[in-house]
Amino acid sequence: MADLWQSAMDHAVAIARKAGEVVREALVDERKVMTKSSSVDLVTQTDQKVEQLIIQSVKEKFPTHKFIGEESVAAGESCVLTDSPTWIIDPIDGTTNFVHAFPFIAVSIGFSVKKQMEFGVVYSCLEDKMYTARKGKGAFCNGEPLQVSAQQDIKQSIIATEFGSSRDPETVDNIFRSLRSILCIPVHGVRGAGTAAINMCLVASGSVEAYYEIGIHVWDVAAGSLIVSEAGGVLVDVEGGDVDLMSRRIVAANSRTIAQRIVKEIASFSPSRDDAPPAKQ
Repeated sequence: MADLWQSAMDHAVAIARKAGEVVREALVDERKVMTKSSSVDLVTQTDQKVEQLIIQSVKEKFPTHKFIGEESVAAGESCVLTDSPTWIIDPIDGTTNFVHAFPFIAVSIGFSVKKQMEFGVVYSCLEDKMYTARKGKGAFCNGEPLQVSAQQDIKQSIIATEFGSSRDPETVDNIFRSLRSILCIPVHGVRGAGTAAINMCLVASGSVEAYYEIGIHVWDVAAGSLIVSEAGGVLVDVEGGDVDLMSRRIVAANSRTIAQRIVKEIASFSPSRDDAPPAKQ
């Protein structure tokens, strides 16, 4: 199956690059904006167009494969990861960035078999950076090997995070409690690109020591999770256990030492899981 998965990864890279062209072209046109769960949870016609482009292209080449796509789930498709070969797609990770032309926008494509990530592709469209990882084969950016930072002192580290789309006061309070605790360790700084996929690639690149967030989705982090681990990093839950990509909680770090230090400072909470059954009406 190795050759088949390599063929699938090559296709993912090609279609991510094509999707990036669509995103760049759309940036110079009118960006029609809609909302999903709240006034700050944005979606554009370009998100939908790119997802359809990716899924249609993959279906033609791999007709038996399954899909989890951000916009498909928003439209009512199930979000359940099975043992089947499954493409996990975020057509535009950083939609709010896209709407405002903030220059970090990614196409994220992860591929899972038997619930394990086999490859991940993250294309940073405006930077023209293609991040790739294949299980057991390492991680790369534009063909150059990636390696996480060797820094083991949290006080000499930069940490990445995001604030999410929830504006529920209790959720926001927890987010800022965590942020305050981590800043006061003290760390060198806290940054955020506005996209989980790129934040994880920054960990893999050694530019930041860790990224954490509660409230992301499986399509935000599926590809990036493999890129981090193949670059020598670690993934844990915000309470320190094994990461569950459906839990909407993650810490990605250069080492277990840094990851566990961050875990100590996080005000943990549990959003509704991605694979939770829909609420009864």
